[in-house]
Amino acid sequence: MADDQIKVWFRFIPREGWLPYDREGLWATKVSADTARVQNVPFLQDGVAEGDVVRFRTDADGIHWSMGRVSAFGNCTVRVLAIPTGPLGRDPKAVHERLAAFGLGGEIFSDEFPLVAFTVPSDADFAAIKALLAQGEDEGWWHYEVGSATDEWWSA
Repeated sequence: MADDQIKVWFRFIPREGWLPYDREGLWATKVSADTARVQNVPFLQDGVAEGDVVRFRTDADGIHWSMGRVSAFGNCTVRVLAIPTGPLGRDPKAVHERLAAFGLGGEIFSDEFPLVAFTVPSDADFAAIKALLAQGEDEGWWHYEVGSATDEWWSA
């Protein structure tokens, strides 16, 4: 792996009824001695999206801890979990297929917990994506949440 690739760790308080984790590591590319650009979509950390630049502090063990976002790239983070008893079952591939028309990149948390985290690019059709997400929730396909969004997302 290149010297400028690091894992930046984020700490947070676990949410009631959600995954029991209190930290998440995201791959990032160093921009400076204490900043890095996030290179993958977060499953758990809110307020950051792929492409954002974060400031980090390196502890005595060499672990890079996020100190907060420095600048936003304009992407959004959306997480989708298919409802097991719904028409998509527990199939993350079916979730991907529903959103494929928008060219969204996404990652699957695990086979046991098929949460799909998507990076929604800044130039995506936010209104159409939001409409499909709402339709899927209304029709029992999935639950979704927005982990990080721009003003453009919220106003679309």
